Amino acid sequence: MANSQVLQFMQKTAEDESLRLQLEQLMGVGDGNISSAEALDSDELAVLRGEMAPKVAEFAQAHNFSFSAEELITVVESFAKYQAGTISDAEFSKILGISVSRDGAQHTTKVANPLKRLSRYLGKTYLGIDKDAEDE
Repeated sequence: MANSQVLQFMQKTAEDESLRLQLEQLMGVGDGNISSAEALDSDELAVLRGEMAPKVAEFAQAHNFSFSAEELITVVESFAKYQAGTISDAEFSKILGISVSRDGAQHTTKVANPLKRLSRYLGKTYLGIDKDAEDE
């Protein structure tokens, strides 16, 4: 799913200082850390929603992430809406492609699939969902 590529790229901006500095220089605003709804400032949101989206998508492709400007805008818009409180956790998770189950189903601690691992990380980080803690 392309949204997962966008999310992986966004998370990489928090982990890789070189990438973050290059992105900051490309966008001309903010600090280059676009890893979460909290990390995105209003200037970064405006730039990523506008004329810089295709350039950021090309920049990401040069760093082995594959997504379109439209997919980037979709994810950024969902972060903005979530930040503003205009969408619920469930709507946010649906847009991002993270499955959220509140039925108490058991989750294993060890996750072999990287996409599932990313989904768990994003669920815990951005949605506050920690199934292991809920099950205790």
